[in-house]
Amino acid sequence: MGQIHELNSVLADQIAAGEVIERPASIVKELVENSLDAHSSRVDIIVENAGLDSIRVIDDGDGIASDDVQLAFKRHATSKISSRKDLFRVQTMGFRGEALPSIASVADVELTTAQEGATAGRMVHLRGGELVANQPAPARRGTDVRVTELFFNTPARLKYLKSPHTELMRITDIVNRLALANPGVAFSFTHNGKELFRSAGNGNLQQVIAAIYGIKAGRKMLAVQGEDDDFKVSGFVSLPELTRASRQYITITINHRYIRNFELTKAIIQGYESKLMVGRYPIAVINIDLDPVLVDVNVHPAKREVRLSKEPQLANLISQTIRQRIAQENLIPDLDGDNFGPQPDPEVVNDLNRRLNEAAQPYTVDQGAPITKPQPAAAHPEEPTQAADNGSAGADTVDSQLAAPVIIHQTAELHSPRMQKFDERYQHEGDAQPFAGEDDHVEMNNQQTKTKNVELDVHDKSDQAAGRFPDLQYIGQLQGTFLLAQASDGLYIVDQHAAQERINYERFRKEIGLVSDDQQTFLVPLVLNYSTVDAMNISNHADVLASVGLHLESFGQNSFILRSHPTWFAEGQEEDTAKEMIDWIIKDGKLTVREFRMKTAIMMSCKRAIKANHHLDDREARALLRRLPQCENPFNCPHGRPVTVHFNDRDLEKMFKRIQESHVPYADDFDDHDF
Repeated sequence: MGQIHELNSVLADQIAAGEVIERPASIVKELVENSLDAHSSRVDIIVENAGLDSIRVIDDGDGIASDDVQLAFKRHATSKISSRKDLFRVQTMGFRGEALPSIASVADVELTTAQEGATAGRMVHLRGGELVANQPAPARRGTDVRVTELFFNTPARLKYLKSPHTELMRITDIVNRLALANPGVAFSFTHNGKELFRSAGNGNLQQVIAAIYGIKAGRKMLAVQGEDDDFKVSGFVSLPELTRASRQYITITINHRYIRNFELTKAIIQGYESKLMVGRYPIAVINIDLDPVLVDVNVHPAKREVRLSKEPQLANLISQTIRQRIAQENLIPDLDGDNFGPQPDPEVVNDLNRRLNEAAQPYTVDQGAPITKPQPAAAHPEEPTQAADNGSAGADTVDSQLAAPVIIHQTAELHSPRMQKFDERYQHEGDAQPFAGEDDHVEMNNQQTKTKNVELDVHDKSDQAAGRFPDLQYIGQLQGTFLLAQASDGLYIVDQHAAQERINYERFRKEIGLVSDDQQTFLVPLVLNYSTVDAMNISNHADVLASVGLHLESFGQNSFILRSHPTWFAEGQEEDTAKEMIDWIIKDGKLTVREFRMKTAIMMSCKRAIKANHHLDDREARALLRRLPQCENPFNCPHGRPVTVHFNDRDLEKMFKRIQESHVPYADDFDDHDF
């Protein structure tokens, strides 16, 4: 007897379910997409225990005819295509007829449906693909699907599901994407009796963005629109000041179907050109309307990936549309009083700037802050000179009433008492006193500060540089970015930003490793708003954040309140630093406490380092070169970039042709004199 046989329909459906139904979020996606295909104006998603106990989707769509309800659970039964030609012009979310039979094969499913004007509806109950009941039901227009006991008959798949928290995040993300793709549909999402999301369904995409990412984010979105002969692009992108740490906040839809496409995502980022910080990504919701002939959605079981005709043309249209829209905006952030303190007297500011222009040496104004003359403008208009840069060597702080409008680099005179105290910190490598900021508002004592040492897992060279790093003699500064210095073995070029980054990193590596109870209280507590997915992620990693002194308190739905911050936060950068640390947790929830502290040390060292195009006077430059050899590894910044480049005497002689190929000095070969 032959060994080849035909699989029964239930087993075939269970095998197919492995491709279509991966987790509870897959069920939500398939059921909601069926609701959208049924022209629903309202969709309610009700979930229990992250979908492991129950998933229910209720809509007010067209419903299913009573005679077709049982047939809808047959494999490849669909009302959306009927011929091969239809396959190349798919305009619905689903079309294969796989979702309902796949779900029913691995779960317990009850479907109740009725069409408008029908005298009665129909209820069908299937369990593991087997029909349990098919009976009349109340005639409520629309469809109600309830899925329970997911993977009850395929326990191998059940054990590979993640934690309920992770599965709930996946469901929430799917609901968010579907709502962004369909702003004209009213969505509600409830988990364990608590509503997590609701949209109005009035067609206003910006309102949906605000409902997901917060009102502040919604206000910083720019409407974009562009088209050519084949494509029409529309949606919203964030201002360059509003960014996130990963690409997952970029939503792309084609004919209102959410997809993933690397080239189109890259085109959105390229539309910002150099206006985005490295490693930061915008919030964007872009819909592309096109002829269905130009897209093939039949290439992935979950229909997340598609093939596009004329993809380079579309990518170019997206980039150009975003670039032209952002070019119309004034990208200087508004300085509101809530975030930047009280506004100063304009006459005081004008007088201060006049005195700065006239001054040849640093001096102290009435408010008590040593300052220097204004710095030259940035080389590129789109990259303005950073105001009030706390990263300068030995930076002091201008009074808070003057900090907002005065566009200067705040650089202390290196021989001031405060600067001497700052220098002393680098002269004692064994000093592990917690760092309270370069302003030293509060004197801290090792005997009074309760700390416990926590080593950081840093992948760095730890060998001492003593005897290997040259004694550099400062010559001058090049283009406000590089320091030129000489030693007995030739010329050295030092990247001033990388150098102070290394100095700061080795300090913060110790300071952040000291878990201190000392906190600086905000005058007004900081309220942070996040999307539902992000809020759940933050709550799940609150202990990691607390390990570095960020104690977040729940403040309503999807909001947190921060009352204090660690004392080592840079003054004026408290909110930005806290948000960036939280972004790391959102981006990579698997970070250990050590990895998180290491990343924090790197971030703080970069933020407080001298920036490019910042001109130093001779004393500041010499102070920087004096501190660099005291580092354990003075050769690389925390990101791996070199700090110094060396040209020895032989290299210089070769460049000026003072040494020929035969290694004979030019003077000995051609001249009678030395020079």
